[in-house]
Amino acid sequence: MTVLHDPTPQARRPGRATPSGLFRAFWRWHFYASFLVVPIFAMLAATGLIYLFRFQLEPLLHADVMRVEAPADAAAVRAPLSLQEDAVQQAYPTAEIGLVREGRDADDATAFSIVRADGSGTDVYVDPWDAEVLGTLNPDTTLSGYAVRLHGDLMSGRWGDGLIEVASCWAIVMALTGYYLVVAGRKARLRRRAKKAAGAAMRHRHALVGAVAGVGILFMVVTGLPWTGFWGEKVQQIATDRGSSMWSTDPGAVSDPASRLDESLPHSHSVQVPWGQGASEVPSSTVPTEGDPASVATVDTAVAVAEEAGLEHPLSIVMPAGDDGVYSVMGDAFHDPSDERTVHVDRYSGQIRADYGFDDYPALAKVVSQGIGLHEGRSLGLLSFWGAALFCLAVLFLCVTGPLMWWRRRPSRAGSLGAPRGRMPVRTTWWLAGGLVVLGVVLPLFGATLVAVLVLDLLVVRRVPRVRAALDTVD
Repeated sequence: MTVLHDPTPQARRPGRATPSGLFRAFWRWHFYASFLVVPIFAMLAATGLIYLFRFQLEPLLHADVMRVEAPADAAAVRAPLSLQEDAVQQAYPTAEIGLVREGRDADDATAFSIVRADGSGTDVYVDPWDAEVLGTLNPDTTLSGYAVRLHGDLMSGRWGDGLIEVASCWAIVMALTGYYLVVAGRKARLRRRAKKAAGAAMRHRHALVGAVAGVGILFMVVTGLPWTGFWGEKVQQIATDRGSSMWSTDPGAVSDPASRLDESLPHSHSVQVPWGQGASEVPSSTVPTEGDPASVATVDTAVAVAEEAGLEHPLSIVMPAGDDGVYSVMGDAFHDPSDERTVHVDRYSGQIRADYGFDDYPALAKVVSQGIGLHEGRSLGLLSFWGAALFCLAVLFLCVTGPLMWWRRRPSRAGSLGAPRGRMPVRTTWWLAGGLVVLGVVLPLFGATLVAVLVLDLLVVRRVPRVRAALDTVD
């Protein structure tokens, strides 16, 4: 953006921010927020693109285990899942199968997530037509596996998750200040572009793309926060403490819950528990007592029960854990979160122990689930898919052109970052102070880091001449 000249001191009204003062101040905050937001969001955009195209990329990279040759005979029948399960157990007799995921297409292999005796996990792929084990893949070391782990927590656990959450909070500041700069600096940009000034074209494109992508950034941040380890977890705790859990209750449960659904899922990136069901309660099977008929249901029984209940293929089946575990069958809801539904089947009787889906969600969980579907580019078919892909490219464009614009206008003097000179008039601008307070309360990590920045500015930046000069600080 073009720097607008400050009016003379005589022209200023005491205690009131001038338009040019606000422009410089917003530009300065936009500039410094970029140090955290740009690298994190460039990574999120790149990994988001990989995640979007995972169903196209992974089968190409691992065709030998993920792809099969479907029979030409249209009357050919897939091997029962129990027969495929036997093949996996024969190949890995000491391993425990935690999850079965059906292939989406006829030439997709069936995936079995197993946990070995030493605690390590991997995915075993089986030809669904002849029940032959094709090979294994560690979901953590595939391209999409790395992308998912980086996108979720930078492969650093709680610290990485927290850093992404902080960057997401400050991305809101970047988007809002960016919109102010776009509107307030429009005439100056047009003048510089008409004069063909150096960097004017790039600045115009950055503003144009940012004006469109800013809406997407705000939407992606809002729909991504429910997955975070601090904000999402705390909001759930608050809702639960008030007696209105985001996930409501499981109306179909007929026994005491054993665990949450997301806790029963084995370590695998092949399937993801819907957000609205992550904390839903998993019931237990009724273990036959001595002398009672011990009929044992199989994974085929669970599939048949789920089909009868109306679940759509491809199914994902979480296998029973322990003697009282259940088969938790999740229906396909890839293109429509409103189809999210899980049926828990007793491992002995084959009866439904619980049935929980989108219709049972409270209103807030329904809204969040639909938002996540759009966030992942799947709720509206190709429209949301390509919209999400273009958004990722737009974010990458902004993350490249922003630093390039700074590089072109960087100062020649040593020791200066070339930051826009301005100070946010929080004390004299009520709506600005109010907005920061609201953001700080709604997003506690933003509030905490904002306070830290202000304290650092007061105690260090303004008191150390060299730091003050480097950061172009003004009173």
